Amino acid sequence: MAVGRFQVMATLQAARAFVLGMAIDSARSFGLNRAIFYAAAKRGFKGGGKKKSGKLVYHQQPLTAAKAKAVQKTFKIIALGDETAYSVKVGGKTFFMIGDQIQSPEDFERQIGNRFGKSFKKAWAEAVKICKGFDPAVLRSQKYFYETVYKPRRDELAEKWTEMVD
Repeated sequence: MAVGRFQVMATLQAARAFVLGMAIDSARSFGLNRAIFYAAAKRGFKGGGKKKSGKLVYHQQPLTAAKAKAVQKTFKIIALGDETAYSVKVGGKTFFMIGDQIQSPEDFERQIGNRFGKSFKKAWAEAVKICKGFDPAVLRSQKYFYETVYKPRRDELAEKWTEMVD
């Protein structure tokens, strides 16, 4: 299966968050969240996604009313540099969300990691190395990250990482 720009964006965004000090599970949630956000922005936020269920969903399952209420109490906006995203805490860990969908580490694995097969660890290490090669000020800037880190290498990485897939 091919690795596309969506997977490249999610992986680089997760590596960016990780390099800037976010815990690995939270960083992967952030990476998937930003990839979903930018894909929606590219479409002009014109539907095409899942309809809102009105229930908070974690790892593709609606939360019970009690669990949802507890999770909703932890809701806050988190900034990574000049970029903000909605977050909640589940099991003491921070995860990001869009609408009623919480982007979990399992979702990252299913939507991103599985595209790489056994090669994800190698791609992850490369993404972290790429991000570490930039000044933290570049990583903290939404615009500079996109223009300097992601955009110039998105197609090259998609092709390279697709060739790595086993």
